[in-house]
Amino acid sequence: MRGALARIATAVTAMVALSFVVPLGLLVGQMAHDRALSAAAQQAASLEPVLTVTAAPASLADAVGSTPAGAAGRLALHPAQGPAIGSAHASDADVGRARALRRAFTAAAAGGTVLLTPALLDSDRVAVIEVYVPDAELNRGVARSRTILGLVAVALVLVSVAMADRLAVRVVKAADGLANAVTRVGDGDLEARVAPGGPPELRAAGTAFNRMADRLVRLLEAERESAADLSHRLRTPLTALRVNLNGLAANPADPARMAHSQDALSRLEETVDEIIATARRPAAERPSCDAAAVVRRRMEFWSALAADQGRDCEVLVPDGAVRVPVGEDELVAAVDALLGNVFRHTRQRTALSVTLHQGRYSTGLLVGDAGPGIPDAEAALRRGASGTGSTGLGLDIARRLAESTGGSLKIGEAALGGAQIELWLRTESRPPSRRAARRPRRRARKQRARE
Repeated sequence: MRGALARIATAVTAMVALSFVVPLGLLVGQMAHDRALSAAAQQAASLEPVLTVTAAPASLADAVGSTPAGAAGRLALHPAQGPAIGSAHASDADVGRARALRRAFTAAAAGGTVLLTPALLDSDRVAVIEVYVPDAELNRGVARSRTILGLVAVALVLVSVAMADRLAVRVVKAADGLANAVTRVGDGDLEARVAPGGPPELRAAGTAFNRMADRLVRLLEAERESAADLSHRLRTPLTALRVNLNGLAANPADPARMAHSQDALSRLEETVDEIIATARRPAAERPSCDAAAVVRRRMEFWSALAADQGRDCEVLVPDGAVRVPVGEDELVAAVDALLGNVFRHTRQRTALSVTLHQGRYSTGLLVGDAGPGIPDAEAALRRGASGTGSTGLGLDIARRLAESTGGSLKIGEAALGGAQIELWLRTESRPPSRRAARRPRRRARKQRARE
């Protein structure tokens, strides 16, 4: 790329330089020629007053010798009668032509040019003043001026090539950095990032690559967390199946145990089918469900368990449908995980509350209890493993579900005095404020000012 840009800059600048160097070179030569002939005309004009005063050959010879051209042997006077006075270089034919035309003109001579200027003495007599201009005088300073013009043209080409190379270095450096980062990511180094640089297009490509790499890391983390979630989702049916099988081993003829085993096996099969269907679902397909119906249905199960343990359970759910952009199976898993944490990490007879709040841009599921709470909420969200209070793997399940919609998972203090887990699902994109809308334009203006 650097070589190509250098060649392009050389060709373009050379064409531009030639477009003004050649005309300037010709103009310099013409100016030197005109300057020499103008000086010769002044020399000839200085003799005309003498011709009007005297016609004596001696006086005319002294006048010719007193001029610089005459002293240098380049001026001659052809009187109306008699031989030429001074150093003549023009032919007789050219002199006769000047007398006949009675106007000044130039004619070629050996090694230069002669300027023939007729001087009218009276109506019949015409004298001719001849000034010889050698070729060296006609071209004096032309070679030097043309050399300077050529050097200027070469300097322009070199400067343009240097500037093009500097631009190419920026482009190549940014492109090489982007290519190296892509190669490292392709080789498995997911920490590879690029520092956006170079022209705006490459900076945008670098920023897009960094976003893509971050997205890839998040997707891989989500895959690992989904794999870890499999054991959590399969734990309940497998435990029930194991208990029933142990009972059948002790009493094979127990019909209740057999029915429970069949039910546990069916639930295990349904869970596996749900996991496979979720894995095969296209990424562009966005499922949805009625969160109110899901919470009511799951609370029928958990309310019975709460009654067995002597827990007061308060449920606040809107009467109508509450649509959320997640699958029903995923929401069921999140609700069961959060409520399971409450039952697992708080003592019996500990009250709990479940509230489904429908907002303008998001829907929140708030699960609170009257337990000891969570001392360090931030650590609990970072840990993602079982610990004290109401934390555990259920937080990871709920957090991933919230983040898949652009929402969030928060830990606060419940009205009952214990921990409150808030699962917020984004249901509609919030329009940007006027200040936020103006911010990208200000950044663009600042970037253009820096460039």
